[in-house]
Amino acid sequence: MISNLNPNTQQFLVNLNKISDQMQQAQNQVTTGLKVNQVSDQPDVVSTLLATRASLSASQQVSSNLGRVKTETDAGEQALESAVTLFDQVQTLGASGVTGTATAATNATLAQQAGSYLHEMVGLADTSVEGRFIFAGDADQQSPYTVDLTQTPPVSAYLGSAATRVAQHPDGTTFSISLNAQTIFDSSDPASNVFTAITNLQTALANNDTTAIQAANAGLSKIGDYLNQQLAFYGNVQNKVAQATDYASTQQTQLQTQIGNLQDADLTSSILQMNQAQTQEQAALQSEARIPRTTLFDFLG
Repeated sequence: MISNLNPNTQQFLVNLNKISDQMQQAQNQVTTGLKVNQVSDQPDVVSTLLATRASLSASQQVSSNLGRVKTETDAGEQALESAVTLFDQVQTLGASGVTGTATAATNATLAQQAGSYLHEMVGLADTSVEGRFIFAGDADQQSPYTVDLTQTPPVSAYLGSAATRVAQHPDGTTFSISLNAQTIFDSSDPASNVFTAITNLQTALANNDTTAIQAANAGLSKIGDYLNQQLAFYGNVQNKVAQATDYASTQQTQLQTQIGNLQDADLTSSILQMNQAQTQEQAALQSEARIPRTTLFDFLG
């Protein structure tokens, strides 16, 4: 296609379009507050901007997940604090059964109290948060235990599963967040089995068997220490969750700053650029209007 425009006019239009584009870009920046509204604005930073946004989104998702983990971990820590306190009461009750004033009648009453403590301890093992049994391991829709004091043994077999869930730290690492009730309350080692210890004490008190009561009491202190160790695990997890949450918050602030540096417009500079472009456009149009227009007809006349 052959253009009817002379080279000077063509160059004028090219330059005018450039000025118009600059003015439109500056106006977009002023309107949106962003210097990158489309790929063509700054193609060299788009890939970096998209990657940074993806990192921010991932960090925010980790923070959301940590919030749910915190809820569960706090509930676990509170349940174990209650379990430790309750087991202290079990130890006090056991000591009462071997005093010089203990009788068959008083021990029968203590046995009933021990049964109540056992029922309460199983209730702590069955703690649920937001519809999840937090000590049931990965099978968290099933309560880990049932209890029936008329049965022998009174506490059911463990109904949950292993606890393999982990939380992701915003630095990319992971850490374990829970123990199951079998580990905490129903250890395969009789020397640290909470349920067995309380059951044995209850049976000994109900039978008014001084020797058995003494034997049941002998291991209670060690089991109390074991429960405190499980409580310490949840305290450590709480610290890890808090540290990870703080890390994520700092990380997100840094990423948001990076995104701002990449995409946020300098409004003062944008306004100045828009005004300059408008001035240049007006000057170009005025200059073009003053150029003499001479045609062949002018010479023929």
